[in-house]
Amino acid sequence: MKRREFLIAAGATTLIPFAAQAKGLAYREGLVRERLAAGETVFLDFKASWCTTCRAQERVINNIKAESSSYEEAITFIDVDWDEFGRSRLVRELNIPRRSTLVVLKGEDELGRIVARTSPADIQELMDIALNAATA
Repeated sequence: MKRREFLIAAGATTLIPFAAQAKGLAYREGLVRERLAAGETVFLDFKASWCTTCRAQERVINNIKAESSSYEEAITFIDVDWDEFGRSRLVRELNIPRRSTLVVLKGEDELGRIVARTSPADIQELMDIALNAATA
């Protein structure tokens, strides 16, 4: 194997764990209502690509998902791009104050929310609320 091929292969294998981390569904108008109407538990992540708090939350969420596949299997994760939907009907209806807000919904109920917190314990608690609702 040539040195260049080796370096490319080695670099690609280091990215595999990151590629395997599932991203949430990209939000579009009506998606949340559709998923809730189907009986799903929805975990909304209001974020912006430039937001450092949002990136910290995403790292914690991905770490928790990596520890247990049950989160991905039971919960519908939806990423809401703040730059595109920060003034949307969804944001107004849910009274979302800012990006870096995480919200869990089931049916007509909001089960929990976190605003601008990155504590693994806080995010784990919110994800456990979602998991319990999804598997109840």
